[in-house]
Amino acid sequence: MNVRIAAAGAALALTLGVAGVSATDESVDLRVSSSSDTLLAIEVLKGVPVQNEYPRGYKRSLFPHWRDVDGDGCDSREQVLKRDAIGLPQVDPFKCFVVEADWLSPYDGKKTSDRTEVDIDHVVALKEAWDSGAWQWTDAQRLAYANDTSDSRTLIASSSSSNRSKGEKDPSNWMPSVRAYWCTYSANWIAVKARWSMSMDQSEWGRLNNVLTNECAGTTMRGWNPPPGGVTTTSTSTTSSSTTSTSATTVTSVSPTTSRAGASVTTSTTSRAVTATTIVATTQAPSGGLQPISGRPGSFCAPEGAIGSYGGRVYVCSKTSAEGIPYANGAKRWRQQT
Repeated sequence: MNVRIAAAGAALALTLGVAGVSATDESVDLRVSSSSDTLLAIEVLKGVPVQNEYPRGYKRSLFPHWRDVDGDGCDSREQVLKRDAIGLPQVDPFKCFVVEADWLSPYDGKKTSDRTEVDIDHVVALKEAWDSGAWQWTDAQRLAYANDTSDSRTLIASSSSSNRSKGEKDPSNWMPSVRAYWCTYSANWIAVKARWSMSMDQSEWGRLNNVLTNECAGTTMRGWNPPPGGVTTTSTSTTSSSTTSTSATTVTSVSPTTSRAGASVTTSTTSRAVTATTIVATTQAPSGGLQPISGRPGSFCAPEGAIGSYGGRVYVCSKTSAEGIPYANGAKRWRQQT
């Protein structure tokens, strides 16, 4: 299912998977045609599928890191040390080694001029990436992710103590000690997951939704270019024929007006709604009738309004129960159609 929206003068293409199913069945591919696009973080979050993690088989060696993958003579660690330095760093031009610089860790506010006290953090940790879809990637794709300096949100220089405190945790278990950075951190986390076609588990998605609904309401993010390594995943189907129906949906694109801890925020007076056409998944099974829903009744789903069948009954992907009661955290679930 594709949604194409004019977002800040550019096209936003979303290939939405069905939440609540295994990563082998469906995944998400969110692409923005320009990194200068401005998007509401919570709207991008709604396009990321909620799926159980795949915790088996991870080894750090599956993600070779601190390599010079772009061939500019600098490995990814030195590139980030240079990029995130305060002021102009002193760099050995022959070895591309940062000799001297100052750094300020956004996670805990610690400042240092000792490079040994600076870690390069994968915002979405390598194991978290593996659990969220990277277990399906090729070796080349994992190499590209581990060394991605094409978007500053993938890797960031932080204090070694905050990086080790964070470890492999997602936002449901760890947030920066500098609370003023939460909005930026949440937006960055979502951007990395969406750009690299990763899923989220229920608690992770719920925590981010709570943050962006409350103290970080209105947080925006810039768009992104396609990731290196060719990480593109599309929805799969087990059926041979299909029919589609359409319904209206809206996504808000905004112009940033103010800044909160590095994350742009906006007010309703500057936002504009853009109506898009949603292709609702009413795929016909070979034997006729609706395609069975992915998961079971009550499981998470996407997109809102999708139709499927289970046990001979018709189910709809909805934010509310049959009685009209909204599900917690704005979640969408399969419920019987009334």
